[in-house]
Amino acid sequence: QVQLVESGGGSVQAGASLRLSCVASGRTFSSYVMGWFRQAPGKGRELVAAIKWSDGTTYYADSVKGRFTISRDNAKNRVYLQMNSLKPEDAAVYYCAADGPVTGALSRRDRDYDYWGQGTQVTVAS
Repeated sequence: QVQLVESGGGSVQAGASLRLSCVASGRTFSSYVMGWFRQAPGKGRELVAAIKWSDGTTYYADSVKGRFTISRDNAKNRVYLQMNSLKPEDAAVYYCAADGPVTGALSRRDRDYDYWGQGTQVTVAS
């Protein structure tokens, strides 16, 4: 079965960087969209970044454009989220999610994503 496992979260100071990693297994993901969501306490899940596995098309939330980069490693079935210039508002549990198979544009709705990792905590101190 499809399994997604995130890692790389931690506690950092504002302005620091973190690199999150998601290992995807149990499926070929060539037609999938891979997304990074985050959820702060009492809030819904927000799509931070997403990538279409097939062609590398990306999406970024306005709040992270220019600071975060999503990428994939086809050989390793890994998806990464490089987070630079972290702000206190970035603090949340970050989830790797997979939506697929997808033939059209990627979705920003969490309910459209079929598989989820367990989450990794990111804390940013000011």
